[in-house]
Amino acid sequence: MRKFPLLLEHAMWLFAPITLLHKLELHKLYLILTSLLLQPKYQPSTPAYLLGLDVPCPPPGFEPLPAMAMVPLVGSIACGTPITAEQNIEQYIGVPAAWHADFALTCHGDSMAPTICDGDIVCIRCQPEVEQGEIAAVRIGEEATLKHFHRQGDTVMLLADNAAVCPPMVYTGPQLNEIRIEGRAVGFCRGL
Repeated sequence: MRKFPLLLEHAMWLFAPITLLHKLELHKLYLILTSLLLQPKYQPSTPAYLLGLDVPCPPPGFEPLPAMAMVPLVGSIACGTPITAEQNIEQYIGVPAAWHADFALTCHGDSMAPTICDGDIVCIRCQPEVEQGEIAAVRIGEEATLKHFHRQGDTVMLLADNAAVCPPMVYTGPQLNEIRIEGRAVGFCRGL
């Protein structure tokens, strides 16, 4: 009665004479193992490469992502008729640091389309003045809107990209006391 029949069979195989066929099979196995162990670092079949952990940065044909900054998404702004300005931090979002944005707003309305569409997130840099024609977040009393800002003497005109949706908004005299520039639009994010 043999207690370890498999062990005995394996032991017999280990001490059997090595034939030419065995040597060829061992040589093939050696070649396969060495090619697997010595393959280049960025071989497309390695698990690290497939998971993106061991890929040269950036991969050929791609540009690196820009440095990012976190800014608060603080509510919404009208791209049309001004709406009540709400400033509650909803979340923080990542935007390119080169924009130097201070906060972001979700846009509602189509007056700035096709440049800025309903649902886009516009990034604002806080500044009290903007250049002629720049897109600005403008507070009018308790409401806010996003428009091209134009000043001619004692007259301020807020112009939309889409005049069919929102006609020019003109402010003169005592109305100017209600207008305050919150900042300049420096970029926007659009979902697919």
